Amino acid sequence: MRYYPTPLPLMKVKYPTMRKTLALIFILSPLFACSTLEFPGVYKLPIEQGNIVTEEMVSQLEPGMSTGQVEFVLGTPLIRDSFTNDRWDYLYVLQNPDDSVEKQRLTVYFDNGVLSHYESSVVSDKDQNPPVEPMEEGEFDEAEGDFSGAPRPPAAP
Repeated sequence: MRYYPTPLPLMKVKYPTMRKTLALIFILSPLFACSTLEFPGVYKLPIEQGNIVTEEMVSQLEPGMSTGQVEFVLGTPLIRDSFTNDRWDYLYVLQNPDDSVEKQRLTVYFDNGVLSHYESSVVSDKDQNPPVEPMEEGEFDEAEGDFSGAPRPPAAP
């Protein structure tokens, strides 16, 4: 029977380096999971938080309105100040997928349960959505609801 010696020097060198490498990967893997690297092509949703208050709603506010009328027009306030009941705050935050943040704030002040004044940073809808150019005549037939270039079904007798 022939005796083949095991390559102990290779095993002593190979296994400790492999153990160190695996231990290093195991220790550093949570850091890679928390990194800011993003997968390409992943769709990010816009995140809306708070009360949506439009310019039309703000234009309905008039001094002398009761708290119930203001709540009917604007909805329940996001923040009712617990120290002064005469102030309501309506906040709206929109975080876009490109990490830009749009903030709007409406603060309503009351005197003895009656609207006295308000402070607003609400952006008009015209600024956010520019007007669309009108379509030329014949592009879209509103009465029929189909395009002028599309064939129409024959008229019923």
